[in-house]
Amino acid sequence: MLFPDYIFETSWEVCNKVGGIYTVLSTRAKTLQDKIKDHIIFLGPDCWQETPSPYFKEDKKLFAAWQQQAASEGLAVKVGRWDVPGEPIAMLVDFQSYFAHKDEIYAELWVYYHVDSLHAYGDYDESAMFAYATALVVESFYRFYLSEKDKVVFHANEWQTGFAALVLQHRLPQIASIFTTHATGIGRSIAGNNKPLYEYLWAYNGDQMASELNMESKHSIEKQTAHYVDCFTTVSDITATECKELLDKPVDLVLPNGFENDFVPKGATFTKKRKAARKRLLDVANALTGDDIQDDALIVSTSGRYEFRNKGIDVFIESMNRLRFDENLKKQVVAFIEVPGWVAGPRQDLVERLNSGKQFDTPLEKPVLTHWLHNMDHDNVLNMLSSLGINNAKGDKVKVILLPCYLTGDDGIMNMSYYDLVLGNDLCVYPSYYEPWGYTPLEAIAFKVPCITTDLAGFGLWANTEKGKYSEIEDGVKVLHRTDYNYSEVADGIKDTIACYSCFTKTEVNKCRSNAEKLSRKALWSEFIIYYEQAYDIALKKAAARNK
Repeated sequence: MLFPDYIFETSWEVCNKVGGIYTVLSTRAKTLQDKIKDHIIFLGPDCWQETPSPYFKEDKKLFAAWQQQAASEGLAVKVGRWDVPGEPIAMLVDFQSYFAHKDEIYAELWVYYHVDSLHAYGDYDESAMFAYATALVVESFYRFYLSEKDKVVFHANEWQTGFAALVLQHRLPQIASIFTTHATGIGRSIAGNNKPLYEYLWAYNGDQMASELNMESKHSIEKQTAHYVDCFTTVSDITATECKELLDKPVDLVLPNGFENDFVPKGATFTKKRKAARKRLLDVANALTGDDIQDDALIVSTSGRYEFRNKGIDVFIESMNRLRFDENLKKQVVAFIEVPGWVAGPRQDLVERLNSGKQFDTPLEKPVLTHWLHNMDHDNVLNMLSSLGINNAKGDKVKVILLPCYLTGDDGIMNMSYYDLVLGNDLCVYPSYYEPWGYTPLEAIAFKVPCITTDLAGFGLWANTEKGKYSEIEDGVKVLHRTDYNYSEVADGIKDTIACYSCFTKTEVNKCRSNAEKLSRKALWSEFIIYYEQAYDIALKKAAARNK
């Protein structure tokens, strides 16, 4: 198989922690860095300008001669290292100067690749200008240091960077191109607009839906990039089907998302951190509700983007509501919904209670919420809790708490990072309706936390494949069958699984936790990097054929 001498990889989430793609790239970086030391170069947007990025360490000596050359060409780029394991080279690209020329740039892309930018709005312009600037940076570096003797791959992630792949293909056709869509824009939008995605997938026309959902330009760049690059990929079989139907282009390869488990603490450190996380979660629950919550209460959570239907937050709340009345439930349950909302700030009444170190027997006002929100009356979670009568009353076996902030260790209430909190859970629940892969369940099982997910998530399908059947909670992951229409059955499935888990003996729990961690090891990058090697090979061979 052909393997590149240089890889340039770009994403809006390089050195910019926004969502799951940050995790994909930052954890894979070490594996590639070990393989081709400093010949893997990541390119991300310079969102910080004068403020230093918390994820990037600038190094003005790195490629110093080229940095001078790039500056003389009018390219504004910072060179340094991404502050993640492996510390790969990263470049932050400033793209502000290109907005003045966007009409000419869009016209060129229409002429060469039929990309329709006429209907652009919102983040389309910003993404396109970043991607265009990125292409110029890679071209400049290539012309300064490399030649046609070098096997070079350019890897673009998501529609935001499709422009870069197409511009480079036009200007430097000798560079092999890969495009990975981590979720189709149209698929996510259909699902998010409460339309049935799966049963009618074969009948949807992507272009028509783009027009209906006001997404013509984003759909156009995604579709045209998929059609023109040397190797088109996505992250799971379920999204591959979506690409074929909505982008009219089958993928060349599926690249499942792996991860590194070096951030998972071991031995006594793990035990200590789990104890600290459980204490904090239970203390917050007591301070909010004023109820006596036992040490053996089951701590359950769901987390991720605040996509109420797509991430299954609605069905999670419904399942907790039903669990309140389930006679098979043998323990108290404290369920956290950890999704970032429009936070006004931490609740001072809750802060005061937590700082007092006391136990409380009266609830605070609105005991379902850790932080005040700007949009209290319009928040989907709060409205659903209210409509179901979930108010964390004394004696309720199930407490549900919205924790609406990014868990970076400085939120004012938990003051612990997501990874330090997640290991305090007994179960995690991710009942997604739309989930191309699903990092949250993979991370949960790496921390020995069994989880519940669905077969509409790429991760759930993968877990079933590994087991050769529907995976059960005893295997570490319970995969529920989910369709466009079986919301109620999924809610019951979650309820029944948690009730069943509450009856497990300590031995059964330990076996379940051990099986979860064992399954996670099968998704390490050392297992999955082979798929990337195949993609590089496909792209390089196609580029070579194009340039004969």
